[in-house]
Amino acid sequence: MPDLDWPDGFDRTDPGDREPYPHGFRVTRSQAFDNILEELRKMDGARNVQLDTGAEHQQRNPNKPYANASYDDPGVVARFERDGQQFAVPCDRWDNPRDNAQAIAKYLDAKRALERYGVETVDDEFATQALPGGDDEDVIVAGDGSGTASTQAPHEVLGVAEDAPDDVVEAVARRLSANAHPDNDGDREEYKRIQQAKAAMLDG
Repeated sequence: MPDLDWPDGFDRTDPGDREPYPHGFRVTRSQAFDNILEELRKMDGARNVQLDTGAEHQQRNPNKPYANASYDDPGVVARFERDGQQFAVPCDRWDNPRDNAQAIAKYLDAKRALERYGVETVDDEFATQALPGGDDEDVIVAGDGSGTASTQAPHEVLGVAEDAPDDVVEAVARRLSANAHPDNDGDREEYKRIQQAKAAMLDG
């Protein structure tokens, strides 16, 4: 089985802490990887996409592992180029490639929502940690500034049901935002996560 090329600057999740995504992503492994590719297809300027895992990938479609391919490492890394910079989005929080791939797809969708709503650009969000690449070019690694990629789905950030109605999403986001607002000595990063989650759910 191939070794997963994990990007520098991100700690690995302890295998004992991994579990299936508790809310049950209702997708197949193939669909989860297709979802990453679709999110990157929708992202203006994203090119040279490469999805890496610790499983054997299809020869005809090198960005997707075989449906029943075995693996020792459940992590998934999405790499792509945008505006001449190299980006990486890794996730190994969950104990299988399907859930990690779907978490990355959700992450990318939430980041694109910021750009759609004019809150921030995707590049602003991704540029939280710049690392030297093997060719001395900048590698931008997606994360939340703490050295760990965000893998929570928007509804988890807000603590609401995945299919919560818009008025519930708005009310919960308003309450959480008030507590986390920087003007109230709150956590700026947490405030941003709440706004991102709200935007992603309302756009869904």
